[in-house]
Amino acid sequence: MALAAALTPVPALAWGKTGHRVIGKLAEPYLSVPAKAGVKRILGAETMAEASNWPDFMRSDPSDFWQHTASPWHYVTVPAGKAYAEVGAPAEGNAFTALEHFSAVIRDPNASKVDKQLALRFVIHIVGDLHQPLHAGNGTDKGGNDTKVTFMGRPTNLHALWDSGLIGEEQLSYSEMADWLGARITPALAKSWSVPDPTAWIAESAALRDRIYPSVGDTSLSYGYVYAHTGEMELRLEQGGVRLAAYLNRLFAGAVER
Repeated sequence: MALAAALTPVPALAWGKTGHRVIGKLAEPYLSVPAKAGVKRILGAETMAEASNWPDFMRSDPSDFWQHTASPWHYVTVPAGKAYAEVGAPAEGNAFTALEHFSAVIRDPNASKVDKQLALRFVIHIVGDLHQPLHAGNGTDKGGNDTKVTFMGRPTNLHALWDSGLIGEEQLSYSEMADWLGARITPALAKSWSVPDPTAWIAESAALRDRIYPSVGDTSLSYGYVYAHTGEMELRLEQGGVRLAAYLNRLFAGAVER
């Protein structure tokens, strides 16, 4: 029942709860001392894994802020053959501009603790979003939401499959998955992945996005798709965790305490 629910077509919610929590937990051992202190100062007892899903949870809030203003902050649009720098953001903003805005709030010595809590929760969430390949959408199918498929015989769409379906197929808790994936990250890999540049993450996601669409007419996906793409899904979670730490390390190196 849980997997069936996860595969029901829903608005774009990158990685689902498990994936976002995995990224938050994977980031923890790579935080610098100032970043760890900064996160603790703002979030208190709330872990990054716990904070990671808050922006998706709040999308059920009926206020105009959550239903309209914040809605575009979970994704970017990069048409095939383009770089993000060539396209930029629409007037309403996107995940890239939101990340810049909330990073500035965290650095702002005059921002309230409540504002910094909202900002840090969004930063944690958005870094995860930008590592889900379909959150760098091509502009033609709402990030795979309009690409209807079946997975293990159940109707879904490509976006939902990458949010939760592939992860759910593993039948692991977020802590189990984070432990397994974290054990694979060697110091050399962590060093090579520690790139706190969102445009680099977007470029990687867009390149992967173009490889994960099923062949035309092949909409019935099963174990073959799992075999072909689980490694890519796990890699993006691993990289997301390392990059979240790298981004926060840079962010809190210049943050002003309050």
